[in-house]
Amino acid sequence: MSIDFNIGDSLSTRAYLNPTKEAVYDVVAQRRLSFSELNSRANQACSGLQSLGINKGDRVALLAYNGHEFVESFFGPAKAGIVLMPLNWRLTPVELAFILKDGGARAIVFHADFAPVVEQIRAMGSQGSDIEQWICIGEPTPEFAVDYETLLAEQSDDEPLEGAGGDDNLFIMYTSGTTGNPKGVVHTHSTVFWALLTLANTADVQFADRYLVLLPLFHVGALTPMIGSVYKGNTLVIQRNFDPTGTWALIEEERISTTLAVPAMLGFMLQVPDFQRFDISSLRYITSGAAPLPVAIINTYMDLGIEIHQVYGMTETCGPACLIGPDDAKRKIGSTGKSFFHTRVRIVDEAGNDLPAGQAGEVLVRAPHNMKEYWNRPDATAETIVDGWLHTGDVAVCDEEGFVTIADRMKDMIISGGENVYPAEVENVLLQHPGVADAAVIGQDSAKWGESPLAIIVRKDPALTEADILAHCNNKLARFKLPKGVVFIDVIPRNPSGKILKRVLRDDYPGPAPE
Repeated sequence: MSIDFNIGDSLSTRAYLNPTKEAVYDVVAQRRLSFSELNSRANQACSGLQSLGINKGDRVALLAYNGHEFVESFFGPAKAGIVLMPLNWRLTPVELAFILKDGGARAIVFHADFAPVVEQIRAMGSQGSDIEQWICIGEPTPEFAVDYETLLAEQSDDEPLEGAGGDDNLFIMYTSGTTGNPKGVVHTHSTVFWALLTLANTADVQFADRYLVLLPLFHVGALTPMIGSVYKGNTLVIQRNFDPTGTWALIEEERISTTLAVPAMLGFMLQVPDFQRFDISSLRYITSGAAPLPVAIINTYMDLGIEIHQVYGMTETCGPACLIGPDDAKRKIGSTGKSFFHTRVRIVDEAGNDLPAGQAGEVLVRAPHNMKEYWNRPDATAETIVDGWLHTGDVAVCDEEGFVTIADRMKDMIISGGENVYPAEVENVLLQHPGVADAAVIGQDSAKWGESPLAIIVRKDPALTEADILAHCNNKLARFKLPKGVVFIDVIPRNPSGKILKRVLRDDYPGPAPE
């Protein structure tokens, strides 16, 4: 069901209703902006892009740290129908170039720290991207780029005239695919609005909340709460990079109400010496996502008086799918809860039949906040969304009361430190080595990252070493995708159709992963 609403206008409305309320505190920049000030800068960001010839439907990539500039560059252009492409700044220039070219971005807003990466992409010419306008946040600004602050200062802060809404595209977020190439998940103004509605009607969100942004804003787990905080009128306290000690300190100093963290983050926070010295009385709960959280960690936080609300979702659902609320967090510890308010979840067998309580099957999600499509991938879209139901590839069990517990991942995805690592992508790089005859990648349990990739290799060259493999992968993959170890075997087990038997390999090499 499409709703004709512009997501960027939610900032305009909030600035009208609560102009002096603090909207953003950018910790690194030490800058606080009211909703009125944030809205003015967002409008200038939009006008700046329009002055450079970027208009409705054009794609603009954001290669930027968490900060007020990211928020401005998202909301302002959205008002005019400009489509945003948040980029994972942990990726290599080659990986980023694929995304920029596939998405057809015409402009990029990047932080000065990423200038060397951007320069490599620019040197690739038309094979690297179709970027026409390069806009730099911070200093030094490369000669080929426009300075972000100078661009904004030259613009009016009037509301943009040209709008968008409903089924118009809002953002494209790339997620690694099981075939090895990233796919662009397309969300519209309507799908995101429905995500905000279902969050507002399910999660424990209050007008006075101060929300701490820990995850990178290029992740839907940070982007959707960021949008929702503006929609609800919450204050965003934005941390650039996760720091366990700094997180505890911010909770005390900024009177944080809630935040979202992945399991690895929550584990790191418990390793901070004497973390109990911080005053965390303002904190109502922490939401945990990206992977199932060990019950032991949940219990430790519970003992501190902090409820952990597990959330289940994905980029394709704009975040929401299931959530455990405050009433059930203790009683149903370990569960990811029930489906969100405007969301329906089913557990089905291989034939698509609903399974009874207690039996494991694939999770299907039907919701108006499901993605519109995979960008330029109708085949992948048709495989994923069937009769309105999004096939997640995740395995779960539902109990008699409707509480869902995630059991496994059908697609063999590895979640390392909250980042998705698809084995096929790593395997493709491994197989490019002339000394490799065959390769498989599995995840091993990691005390530090939750899971870490393990490369399993069949040698073509008998002299091939682990060091050779790791050196080959370096600079071809983002660091979180790099194998942490290498095992050499004679034959990789496969089924009759040639698919790698990952379950057999996981049984043979259970870990733990080398740290």
